Amino acid sequence: MKKYWLAAAGVVAAVAIAAPSAVGAPTGTSPTSTASTTSVATGTAARTEPAKVTPAKAAVPAPNPVRTVRPGERVDAGGGFTVWLTRDGKHWTGPDDYENFRSVVDGNIDRSEPGVSHQSQGDATGTFHSGLYYGTREAGRVELSDTEGHKTVATLIALPGRPDWGVWYAHTGPAGGNGGSGLGVTLYDRAGKPLAELPGFEFPAGRG
Repeated sequence: MKKYWLAAAGVVAAVAIAAPSAVGAPTGTSPTSTASTTSVATGTAARTEPAKVTPAKAAVPAPNPVRTVRPGERVDAGGGFTVWLTRDGKHWTGPDDYENFRSVVDGNIDRSEPGVSHQSQGDATGTFHSGLYYGTREAGRVELSDTEGHKTVATLIALPGRPDWGVWYAHTGPAGGNGGSGLGVTLYDRAGKPLAELPGFEFPAGRG
């Protein structure tokens, strides 16, 4: 009889020892899940930070290279020269106060395509250059260049309403034997593309 109870007790003991494994098996977590739970519990889990979003900057329009002036508005071009525009063309005076005029409506220029003209007046102290640019509403720059590659950027002015013509002017060093007219003139658009070119010519200052 005692052997029977000992045997039964042994069976119960065996069941008790095996119970934790048998009972826990169906609800156990995988090693991955346990590691994840432990990491979260200990605060060591890697956390994905939200991506930083940089606000897009609005495009800043390039400054207009052409100054708008009113019809008849006198512009001090420096060196004693004054320039103004009317609907029919370009006007200017020099230190001698003699008024000059270049028409844009007399048929001497073709405004159906880009072009540029050049007048100059100078002496031993310096040379004033000016002219028309026309045939485009996208003028961006007028440059004068000499035979050695030196360049001078001109100032551009035009009447309101984005007309297809305007006036440029610039100053360079003392005039040579051709009154400064030996400089070439190039008209560029706002993207830097050449639109028209006028080579330098050997003619007296003040003509052209």
